[in-house]
Amino acid sequence: MKILFVINVDFSLRHFLLPLMRAARARGHDVLAACAPGAMLAGARAEGFQVVEIPFSRRLAPWAHVRALLALVALMKAEKPGLVHAHMPISGFLARLAARIAYVPRVAVTSHGFLFNQPGFPPRRAMAFVAEWLAGRWTDIFLTVSREEARDARRLGIARAPGVVGNGRDPDVFHPDPSARARLRAALGVPDDRVVVITVARLVRHKGFPELAAAMRAVSGAELWVVGDRLPTDRGPDMAALLRAAGLGARLRLLGMREDVAALLAAADIFVLASHFEGLPMSVIEAMLSCLPVVACDIKGVREMVRDGTTGLLVPPGNGPALAAALSRLIEAPALRATMGEAGRLRAVRDYDQAVVLAHTLDALGL
Repeated sequence: MKILFVINVDFSLRHFLLPLMRAARARGHDVLAACAPGAMLAGARAEGFQVVEIPFSRRLAPWAHVRALLALVALMKAEKPGLVHAHMPISGFLARLAARIAYVPRVAVTSHGFLFNQPGFPPRRAMAFVAEWLAGRWTDIFLTVSREEARDARRLGIARAPGVVGNGRDPDVFHPDPSARARLRAALGVPDDRVVVITVARLVRHKGFPELAAAMRAVSGAELWVVGDRLPTDRGPDMAALLRAAGLGARLRLLGMREDVAALLAAADIFVLASHFEGLPMSVIEAMLSCLPVVACDIKGVREMVRDGTTGLLVPPGNGPALAAALSRLIEAPALRATMGEAGRLRAVRDYDQAVVLAHTLDALGL
């Protein structure tokens, strides 16, 4: 079968979609993708995948969305896929509408987090809900990455029978690695006995960087490594500037986008994700597989992953003092860090093994 995968930006294609494209191709399917232009598309193309550039916009820009819709309809009529599999809110809406216009036989979507569940301007959230409800009428297979959002989809009439597929990462890539720990700490001039708190996230406000900065100011005996950057289409204030102004001095390392995330996680001691909103974050899976205790906010998706008091600690979103207290507890308790980290890896290997998740997703898509 010919399958067209549709996603909004190159970053998302590389980190969320490319493993699924590989798995579908390995089952004998003809795979192509549609995505907004970006440098990270080169990796998929180097593996032999056709990636068609569509002028998606992540902003509320009606004419831009019309142009993207027309481009998708033309692509679907030319390629005649048997299945369109859409991802992300705006590209997911446009892809499903285009698929119905182009008479694609089957239309699927995977929700990575409903925008109407994200804190923000009420009219924007209402518009996001209406878009999801309408697009649900054009969807044959509705999947979510988290159980809570599957329940939301059913309760709110977005989908009658949503399936939950989760997310996954490779346990052979993300794992404890003493040699990588020693090498990276030596390269960065970090003694082995210094506690390193690490976060892997885009530098945007809803990832909770203001609270994280305040929490790190309030704790002692640890430094913070921030792995990630902004996408060209990200909006809002500059979180890198906010972090630099937080007064952490040498206790802050802004490492930017990195290819060696697995090694960096192996070199750290505590993983933190202060996000106000997530789907089912890959970064938490990577940290758990790396045997790191996780400090995160008690939000949809994340609370399915982190067992409070067992694999990590959950705090209310937007609460800097609570975040500081949780970090301090783990900074001061190496034995607790080790116990939680080991419990986290066991759970992640059981529930978030990439090979198992991909196979389950393809089965749910009827592939």
